[in-house]
Amino acid sequence: MNFDKIPYKIYLNENEIPTQWYNMRADMKNKPAPLLHPGTHEPLTAEQMYAFFCEELVHQELDDTTPYIDIPQEIRDFYKMYRPAPLVRAYCLEEKLKTPAKIYYKFEGNNTSGSHKLNSAIAQAYYAKKQGLKGVTTETGAGQWGTALSMACAYLGLDCKVYMVKCSYEQKPFRREVMRTYGANVTPSPSMDTEVGRRILEAHPGTTGSLGCAISEAVEVASKDPGYRYVLGSVLNQVLLHQSVIGLEAKAALDKYGIKPDIIIGCAGGGSNLGGLIAPFMGEKLRGEADYRIIAVEPASCPSFTRGVYAYDFCDTGMICPLAKMYTLGSGFIPSPSHAGGLRFHGMSTTLSQLYHDGLMEARAVEQTSVFEAAEQFARCEGILPAPESSHAIRAAIDEAVKCRETGEEKTILFGLTGTGYFDMYAYEAFNDGKMGDYIPTDDDIRAGLANVPQFPGNEFEF
Repeated sequence: MNFDKIPYKIYLNENEIPTQWYNMRADMKNKPAPLLHPGTHEPLTAEQMYAFFCEELVHQELDDTTPYIDIPQEIRDFYKMYRPAPLVRAYCLEEKLKTPAKIYYKFEGNNTSGSHKLNSAIAQAYYAKKQGLKGVTTETGAGQWGTALSMACAYLGLDCKVYMVKCSYEQKPFRREVMRTYGANVTPSPSMDTEVGRRILEAHPGTTGSLGCAISEAVEVASKDPGYRYVLGSVLNQVLLHQSVIGLEAKAALDKYGIKPDIIIGCAGGGSNLGGLIAPFMGEKLRGEADYRIIAVEPASCPSFTRGVYAYDFCDTGMICPLAKMYTLGSGFIPSPSHAGGLRFHGMSTTLSQLYHDGLMEARAVEQTSVFEAAEQFARCEGILPAPESSHAIRAAIDEAVKCRETGEEKTILFGLTGTGYFDMYAYEAFNDGKMGDYIPTDDDIRAGLANVPQFPGNEFEF
């Protein structure tokens, strides 16, 4: 192994944990479109949002002018349990690929929740506790967010109610049990516990669920109890804000050695990991200080960016949440039960959707079997079993490194390794046994999902 002057792992010390979150929206010329009231189609006010979200989180959600927001000391102290996270040079993968490319990954799986989700979970739980609430409700796809929020709530003494997408509830029982170990109440979604759950089950008997379904149930429960608020692990502006610690740390580590990435790659479901990783780099791009090629990688089974439409749509299947302008497959789209449960959301962050619409980043969709091929190749080289979600980014990073081998270009690639796959062994078993397939939705499938996208002046779209 021929190591150059760059260490295998670049560590910051705990005094270099960011003291402020970075808000990309402050530097965006075209701001993300505001959330709309589903009845009036008027922008939601802060007062209307207080019914669902914690007050301080509402302020963060609506703030598109303040570039840096202080991280409370209590949250920074919690971060010290697992941050700074390492930036790793993938020397072994480079050698295996025989590529001149230099590959780096920011590893966010070195905490008990197993993913980057804890960065926002502790922030949202902190603000709920500070507001004097009894607890919070949420949804979770693959379970990383639910696990992280359960940890944060246990730490702060908050009640936690989690609606877990049914197929993940069944595929990932151990992650479910981690949540319960931390004291969370975990319910498979859709369920018979809520009005919207019962309605979805009546319309789609035997459905495996979706993040949109689970969101509807969690919001309904929070709206009926004044002691609870709803929190979300992705999509929202506030979540991308909290996750900016990923990119800020990655950039600080690269800057120590004068490294500038040419390509930055992240998996994309709702947008939390991707938005957090690219934040400071996109900031430089928006300000005209530097340029980067940024790639969002999504599952071909749920291709919001690459096959969706840019329009106002409901964030949830039950159509009780605000309308968000985003790339969407329609709130009625029920993805196939793929093993990358955290990417099975029909829409995308409004911030990332605007950046993509403005041509500031690109997107590609990849099939599930090719993702697991990349995951196993990475595991055998780098010694980490990656989560299925993260493996979408690995797939694209390997593809770009192979292109460098073919062209001889010495590009520097940075990707986000969002978490570990040790609770995803049923998925790896299916792949190793040759039982994993690739489901690609037809145009008719997507057209059916788009059928309930609300029609009103200014929200026209073509598919």
